[in-house]
Amino acid sequence: MDPGAGRLAALLDRLGVARDDPGLRVWRAPGRVNLIGEHIDYAGGTVLPFACDLDIVLATVPHEDAVVMTSLDIDDPVRVDLRSDAPRSEGWGRYAAGVVQALREDGRTVRGFRGVLSSTIRVGAGLSSSAALAAAIALALLDGERPAAAVLQRAELLAVGVPCGVMDQIAVLHGRRGHALAIDCVSETWRAVPLPPLGLIVLDTGTRRRLDDGRYAERRAELERGHPKRLRHVATEKERVLHFLDAMAAGDFDRMGSLLNESHASLRDDYAVSSPKLDRAVEVARRQEGCLGARLVGAGFAGCALALVLPGGEARFVEALERELPGTRALPVAAVDGAGAITLE
Repeated sequence: MDPGAGRLAALLDRLGVARDDPGLRVWRAPGRVNLIGEHIDYAGGTVLPFACDLDIVLATVPHEDAVVMTSLDIDDPVRVDLRSDAPRSEGWGRYAAGVVQALREDGRTVRGFRGVLSSTIRVGAGLSSSAALAAAIALALLDGERPAAAVLQRAELLAVGVPCGVMDQIAVLHGRRGHALAIDCVSETWRAVPLPPLGLIVLDTGTRRRLDDGRYAERRAELERGHPKRLRHVATEKERVLHFLDAMAAGDFDRMGSLLNESHASLRDDYAVSSPKLDRAVEVARRQEGCLGARLVGAGFAGCALALVLPGGEARFVEALERELPGTRALPVAAVDGAGAITLE
């Protein structure tokens, strides 16, 4: 996917290299939007995410014995010393250190680089910015070889201590243009499912959460302890995913929308991961003409919701939603291919 001439030029200018530099490589890793199947990836369910056209682009040149990165979006620079047996870093550099350690544990040889990245995935919005960052760094460290999803899952645990499932990593690495992935989180296998001709619109409330604030881990621990409402959400959400797949295959758009609405109610009431702003965004979205259904997306607590809109009504929906909810951005998204190299002409 072309990152755009202006964005690429800004990356190369900060990196201090020309487009024809023989060592230059450019990597892209997409964000993730989960259609349905929230908080069941670590509970053995089937989930239905797609890789979206919000992404991280990382431009790199070789660098001995270290990962040295800056970002067009964040002031703090990153350095990870590859000569260390236990690489460490601070801030967002923890992800680079986590990826290095996870790849080494997997028996992989990593190569140092100097890089500059740019992201259109907002941190803490529930669109897997962390999985995309880890994927882009891993591609650069492996010079384009694709890591296993489980290795990136391990990297996130090492980086910030979050016991996430493997959904995000599979979607970011293996997404397919125009398709969602039906991922069986027990076998960690998946199949591509064509998306119907509907508008997929992310509603960014502007609120943010930290991955390591403990609430995600708390919900998972409650589930493992047998908390009745948490168990009820998982059981009903697993069923909703299967019904959603049937509705997609049958072209039953109304049923798909209803299942999104039911998912949000369960996440709000049984799993307790919604927020007033997410609830408000979902409520306003559902009132708009052409909206079939809406729900929070991602781990919850803050961030984004997803609305399913009849084709042709996307622009009208976006205008009405942003007018009624100042401060909320409505972003039409599309399903794209998973992480990889960008070929420079």
